[in-house]
This record gives sequence, C-alpha cells and structure tokens, in this order.
Amino acid sequence: MPKAYVFTRYGGPEAEALVERDRPSPGPGEVLVAVRAAGVNPVDWKQRTGHRRPGGEPRPLPAVFGNEAAGVVVETGAGVTGFAVGDEVFGNPVDGGYAEYALLPVAVTARKPAGLSFTDAAALPVAAATAYDGIRQLGLPEGATLLITGAGGGVGVAAVQIARDAGLRVVGVASEGKKDFVESLGTVHVPSGPGLAERLRAAEPDGVDGVFDLVGGETLEEAASVLDDVTKLITGADRETVAKLGGTGVERARTAAVLDEVGRLAADGTLRPFVTRTFPLDRAGEALRAVEDGHARGKIVIEVAA
Repeated sequence: MPKAYVFTRYGGPEAEALVERDRPSPGPGEVLVAVRAAGVNPVDWKQRTGHRRPGGEPRPLPAVFGNEAAGVVVETGAGVTGFAVGDEVFGNPVDGGYAEYALLPVAVTARKPAGLSFTDAAALPVAAATAYDGIRQLGLPEGATLLITGAGGGVGVAAVQIARDAGLRVVGVASEGKKDFVESLGTVHVPSGPGLAERLRAAEPDGVDGVFDLVGGETLEEAASVLDDVTKLITGADRETVAKLGGTGVERARTAAVLDEVGRLAADGTLRPFVTRTFPLDRAGEALRAVEDGHARGKIVIEVAA
C-alpha cells in the first residue's frame, strides 16, 4: 500500500508516524498525482499543533503533512479539463503532500515547466507563491526600499529575489550565520536578535518604504519601528501582532495563475528556490525538525520518488 507521513493527533513530534493508506481517488475538479517531491514549510508543523487558517475546519485525523507537492498525474476526476494522465504538475494538495500519492485541486495546480526539476517545483506553491503575493500586495515603486525579516528562510529567499526583480532595494534581517547567504542575493544584511530596532535605524536612518515580515512577535514590532506608512506593513507569520500595529497579513491569491507565474520565474532563472537539503519520505520527521527549529536556510524538500 502507498505510504504517507501523518500526524495522528494534535501535539508535538510524538504524534507523527509513517503509515500505509489506500491510494486516494480524485473527486470532481481534482487530479491524483504520483508525488515526486514535497516542500516543507513552518505551516506543516504548526498544523500538527492545531493551527488552522481563520474560519478553517479541523482536519480529520490521521492527517497527511504537507502543503506543496510536485509529481505526475496518474488519474483525473470528473470535470477536469486542461490536465491529462502523464502531465508533470505542481500545486497545493487537498490532503497533504508527504505521501506517495496526493490529490491536487486543479484550481491551485500548474504544469511544471520542462526545465524545472520536481524538487525545485515542490518548493514553489507555498513559499514562492506567498512571496509573490506579498510583493504584489505592497506595490512599492521601483527604487523603493523593502525590509524583509526572515530573509534567509524559504519565503524570505523567494521574496528577496522577486523584490529585486521588481527593482526594489532590499534590507534583509537574518541570523549572523546567514549573512553571506542573504548578501549573495543582493540584500543589505542586518543581524536578527535583541537590539534589532537600533541596528535597523543605524543601517537605514531614513527608514524604509515597506516591511514584509516573516517572523512575527518582537521582530515584527522592531521592524515596524523604521516604517512611517503602516499600510506598507504586511506579515506572513503573525496576524495578531500586525493588526495591533496597523498592518495586515499577506493576502494570498491561491490561484493556478500565480503558480504559473512563479514557475515561469523559476524556469527562467529569475527565482532560484534554493533547496538546501532534501530527505527521503521515511525521514520526513527529520525534515520537519530542520524547519521547526527555525534555523533552516532556504528550502527543505522531501524527495518521494525518482
């Protein structure tokens, strides 16, 4: 039977397990994909703890981990047009991507560009798409200065590159250990940690034109201190704090059109997913720990099949 990595209850890592399950069957508007790779994101372990989007329903347990997947279509559901068996695709799974087979709704599924690997494609549906949506939401003019917190993580790395492609000057907050990495992307690096606000004011005495936060909490508060226009303050990590500061969360489009665009950017070399580590499915727990500890550089991907 096909394997999947799941959480059997809400809680910590002890709730995780590699299990066998029946091969899913696609419903209307869905395709069944033989998964080749699945991206790992902070939201994955947060969902294990019981986190869900506002208004979202609790997932039936056991629940499969993973919100990004790339693979090959093996079956299509009723009413599906534009996709056929054998197509190479990537998107946001219905019920988790850390599995040998996953269901993808065609509304958030795109064809994988021929020159893009499955591993790189699996890094796009959450991280790169969130970055793309956030940069478009801010709408800063060419030449403006954008501050990105968490610039060395999966979403941050994508946001830096998309912002630079849009003609923005980028200030990236990341740990001292990621300094060389984020500077290689063309950012002005500011070390994270206590005293951030003081370091930001020293680096940017005239302030910044926008803040794209990917950390939340105190980091978000200190980043906001160097921004005059709170309408240009967004977060992908902490909606409660950003609301108190007068900003907003990232408004996710969640469309196939956005996936098509980030796939194009990745295929032409404008956007490098920077997959820094890969793990097989039977070591999915290690992949999650690498992200859950908060120090991962770039993207981590589970490679499910060759």
